[in-house]
Amino acid sequence: MNYNLTIKTLGELKQSGYQSRSVKDELRENLIAQLQEKEGGFEGIIGFEDTVIPDLQTAILSRHNILLLGLRGQAKTRIARLMVNLLDEYIPYIEGSELYDDPFNPISWFGHHEINEKGDNTPIAWLHRSERYTEKLATPDVTVADLIGDVDPIKAATLKLHYSDERVIHFGLIPRAHRGIFVINELPDLQARIQVALFNILQEKDIQIRGFKLRLPLDLQFVFTANPEDYTNRGSIVTPLKDRIESQILTHYPRSIQVSRKITQQEAIIAPAQKLAIEVDGLVKDLIEQIAFEARASEYIDKKSGVSARLTISAYENLVSNAERRMIINKETSTFVRITDFLGVIPAITGKIELVYEGELEGPAKVANLLIGKAIKTLLLQFFPDPEKVKKAKGANPYAEIINWFGDSNTLLLDDNSPFNEYKKSLNSVPGLKELVKKLHPTLSNNQQLLLMEFVLHGLAEFSQLNKGFLDNGFAFSDMFNSLFNLEPDDDLDLDDDRY
Repeated sequence: MNYNLTIKTLGELKQSGYQSRSVKDELRENLIAQLQEKEGGFEGIIGFEDTVIPDLQTAILSRHNILLLGLRGQAKTRIARLMVNLLDEYIPYIEGSELYDDPFNPISWFGHHEINEKGDNTPIAWLHRSERYTEKLATPDVTVADLIGDVDPIKAATLKLHYSDERVIHFGLIPRAHRGIFVINELPDLQARIQVALFNILQEKDIQIRGFKLRLPLDLQFVFTANPEDYTNRGSIVTPLKDRIESQILTHYPRSIQVSRKITQQEAIIAPAQKLAIEVDGLVKDLIEQIAFEARASEYIDKKSGVSARLTISAYENLVSNAERRMIINKETSTFVRITDFLGVIPAITGKIELVYEGELEGPAKVANLLIGKAIKTLLLQFFPDPEKVKKAKGANPYAEIINWFGDSNTLLLDDNSPFNEYKKSLNSVPGLKELVKKLHPTLSNNQQLLLMEFVLHGLAEFSQLNKGFLDNGFAFSDMFNSLFNLEPDDDLDLDDDRY
């Protein structure tokens, strides 16, 4: 849509040939232009290219109000906010109007009065699309007055108007969003009687405020978001309201590690200094994502609640910061993320999961450790042979030298805070470990080689080939059978320590 910001009066606007469009027509026609130019639209939304986005585009082309339905952390609000980019960059409105009246189709008393009084000299202002987005989080304390409006006795007294005069109304959020996009997040949390107040706006396009015979043909694009969990835990969407929302679009979590990793890398906030000094290998990036996939399948976690993408984002930020902390403590100028650094992601996991009864019995920290362990076990098979299969096979066991060394009553301590040289010396002290990694992955850098050496030890522990004990700041690896026979009465308390 062409516009000229130098236009300042209604007469000039008429002469320019400007034509008004409804919000839904704007969205529709601008989307058509985008599709014709093969532009992506909805930048930053990853993993929905073949599912959610096509459904959303269909709804916009149909001029529908939209309900985005999905578990937490599925980018519902972000999608709604990005719809603003489909609006015209600027639209004209009657200057001074609190409802941003269209100069060609005013709906308020103020708009009608201005045009009746000033005609073509009515002052015109321009509204940017960023100001045409209104968002409200539904909470139990939201009232009809908040959303629709109410009589303002102070305004009536100040202007010396009767309560029957339209000018005494203080408009709520929805009328003030006229000619824009209005979003209600977590719709089921809105009390049923408040949801009822939306019926007329969606169907008849008018509002009702107390006893006023008021009909305001509001021009709005409604977007609602809801979590299926809310339908049973906190509230529900009343059936007549749901019937008036024309398109319901289901969102979902990333369906592959690659997509999940792209989202995390896009959203994680990593300081420039961290990026320069800390090396993060693709293995640990995939491990972070695998934790979320393990959590969504875990018997300890409430599947109805879901596992937000925020888990991997927060966990990745903590992972890098944990490595940075060690670097600072040891006065090193650079470092790389180790498997021991995953101790630092536990706080990011425990705050993002809802446990079922069995999970509560285990405790959130222990469940977090179990998830990390399962992620390591899953990804080990992408880099190394299955320890269980090679143990049963008749051929040579590539892990035999490593396991036998621990079987000779040797132990290995890996401290999360240990400097690089000490970490390297500890891993190199295990016979056969470096040779195994070099044989299967000969082109790795020194840092990658050390990372995979540690990864093998954690993986063997997850496959019950070694014992892994939890220390205050790291891990102790030892022989599986010796650890069982030498177990002291209090030795198993570490796993239940609230810190892990």
